[in-house]
Amino acid sequence: MKRIAPSFLSADITRCAEQLTLLEQAGCSCLHLDIMDGHFVPNISFGPAWVKQLRAACGMTFDVHLMVEEPGFLLPAFAEAGAEICTVHAEAVRHLDRTLHQIRDLGMRPGVALNPASPLALVEEVLDLADLVLIMSVNPGFGGQKFIPNALRRLQRVAELRTAGGYDFLIEVDGGVTAGNAAQVAAAGADWLVAGSAVLGAADPAVAYATLAAAIGEEKA
Repeated sequence: MKRIAPSFLSADITRCAEQLTLLEQAGCSCLHLDIMDGHFVPNISFGPAWVKQLRAACGMTFDVHLMVEEPGFLLPAFAEAGAEICTVHAEAVRHLDRTLHQIRDLGMRPGVALNPASPLALVEEVLDLADLVLIMSVNPGFGGQKFIPNALRRLQRVAELRTAGGYDFLIEVDGGVTAGNAAQVAAAGADWLVAGSAVLGAADPAVAYATLAAAIGEEKA
């Protein structure tokens, strides 16, 4: 099922509650939460305390994306804060199998992410453990970047691996998604499309979300 997942990273911190309410009223069902540690990526964003506060004010599915070195120590806090999906980077985790099991044992759905230049082979051995595979279509750490075209080929390859292995994980793409490329990205295999500045950076996030949702033929839950 195709979904647009607005990225909270692009929210206006002075009116984020209002923006999220507008998105929910427009039919948005999932929110992408980018957690940055200043080590795996250059920037620092927010942590479990923010997620917990957002959980109290928002009914959307929380799709937490940990751009964090060795994130295992943080997982219990995000589970307690209300994260439903928790994605870690294959490049940032020494024991990926163990970490994906830990995420599920904590009651969250495990995801695994890959940077634009990382080989798909890094995740092929854990596809049976993942509920979501995230293909980065920009280099992580900054909002507002342009979509890297090679991500389309990578999405197609992940979709082929899913079919060949009989898996049922979601395929997510993050970075540079706009109304101009969303349909092409979805056609390449993406189920969930993360959109930051294109939605929460717009003058009217609800209208921007609806435009993107229409472009991919999003079905309402």
